[in-house]
Amino acid sequence: MSRRVLVTGAYRGIGAACALAFAATGAHVALADIRKPDDTAAAAAKAGAAETLALACDVSDENAVLAVGEAVRKTFGGIDVVVHCAGVIHEAPLLETPVADFDRVIGINLRGSFLVGKMAIGLMDGTEEAPARLIMIASDMAYYGRETFSPYVASKHGVLGLVRSWAKEFAPRVLVNAICPGPIDTEMLGAANMSAEWRARELAIPLGRFGQPEEIGELALFLAGPGGRYFTGQGVGSNGGSIMP
Repeated sequence: MSRRVLVTGAYRGIGAACALAFAATGAHVALADIRKPDDTAAAAAKAGAAETLALACDVSDENAVLAVGEAVRKTFGGIDVVVHCAGVIHEAPLLETPVADFDRVIGINLRGSFLVGKMAIGLMDGTEEAPARLIMIASDMAYYGRETFSPYVASKHGVLGLVRSWAKEFAPRVLVNAICPGPIDTEMLGAANMSAEWRARELAIPLGRFGQPEEIGELALFLAGPGGRYFTGQGVGSNGGSIMP
């Protein structure tokens, strides 16, 4: 039976790459994003997905998240794998960061992770022999911190806290892990979100390059596959050496 997969933040970047990676395995793939990801869903169907479902969703809105879960349940009959990629980044010195910006980042990145994770686990019917997989996208910054990015760092550190707690609460029926990317070549690293200075600093890592979204998709496939059977509660780095915990 093809796996039933939900990917959030699937419109572009890491989320789109994860959706396409699972589609290529013949999975049933639901794609959710604040912007309805019709084009990405079409690409997933072309890549070989057994079935696709494109859904608009603000992950900070509980009712919207529950509606996504119900749509996936009705269409696919349940959920086996969730890759939660939806998130935002914010760069500003602390004293120039309005509370509203902090609330927005925490609302999408941390509250959204809580809401998606709670919904997903409630719909998963994994067993010890065939556990479901919940994969959250955190960040290498969750480990080392970064000046002028405090709301983002706090939100991603919180995501790791959710992962570790849920890994203990739901083992062995659901395996819960985080991917902690380093600098990935997506719009999030663009001038609208990060200064040229910080982009340059992101390249000062052992591999000396930005990662590609497809590399995160490959890691998500691994964690969701047979090779990931002994992983739970982990923050797995695909980061070019930016952090070595």
